[in-house]
Amino acid sequence: MSNDKVLYFKPYPFVVGQKIYIDGGPRKGDWEVVGISDRKVKLRCPISGKKLEWNRFCYFAEEREGEQWPHID
Repeated sequence: MSNDKVLYFKPYPFVVGQKIYIDGGPRKGDWEVVGISDRKVKLRCPISGKKLEWNRFCYFAEEREGEQWPHID
């Protein structure tokens, strides 16, 4: 048996009302968590108001205090 470097990932425990920023991929941008189920997360765009529901996909990377939200490029 070998000793290898192994990365562990856990689904993020979303809470309704959280303001999140997804840094990359097709969901990139600012979102607010507006609904949660065991398998799905419903997000709302703070600019357009559009709501989308996806399979739970996010993994926590870091939390930052004092960040501007939504992001303005």
